[in-house]
Amino acid sequence: MTDLGGVAVFLDFDGTITVRDTSEHLLERLAAGDWRLPGDRYRRGELTGRQCLEEEWAMLPHDADLLLATAREVPLDPGFASLTAELRAAGATVTVVSDGYGIRVHEECAPLGLTALTARVRDGELSFPHSAADCPCASCGTCKVLPILRAKRQGRPTVMVGDGTSDRRAALVADRVLAKNGLADWCADEGVAHTPFDNLTDVRRILLAPTPVPPATESRDGS
Repeated sequence: MTDLGGVAVFLDFDGTITVRDTSEHLLERLAAGDWRLPGDRYRRGELTGRQCLEEEWAMLPHDADLLLATAREVPLDPGFASLTAELRAAGATVTVVSDGYGIRVHEECAPLGLTALTARVRDGELSFPHSAADCPCASCGTCKVLPILRAKRQGRPTVMVGDGTSDRRAALVADRVLAKNGLADWCADEGVAHTPFDNLTDVRRILLAPTPVPPATESRDGS
């Protein structure tokens, strides 16, 4: 078995663990108004990630049962459970990092014993327990950069697996990046080293191959 002892793997949820973006599915099905506008402004850099989430959240009905039932309509990647089990068996830690609403995330991660960092919805209110004022950008609902930097300070190799805009800053600090969809396009355009993938079966093949994950390197901000 490939030895991944000490490696810290960070998995995005929406569009990575799920086959499509759960937040977009909720907005398509339930939002009042043009829900695409905040996302378009976010991708252009006119809104922070947190501001985008807050504007989108205001368009959704705050019915917890309806939101959860609708989120469950999006299938999980069938390779999710086996990927996480094999990574951990090989010695890696696996953390789910999601800059979405957090709906359904803990439900899927808890049975597998996975730590999940994401937003929280309670009594119709959206909160951000994993935002980070001390992060260099301090603009995301859930910071994906600081958990990676913490692992790097411990001398641990880090891997970011993601698909979208909220994964870009994490891709800049991780030792290895696995990317698909918009994140892969952005990495290619910006010259960020990455390995493309289509699904979590690909991720399993890539990370559990005999070639080791590169050693941890100093982050770009000198941390």
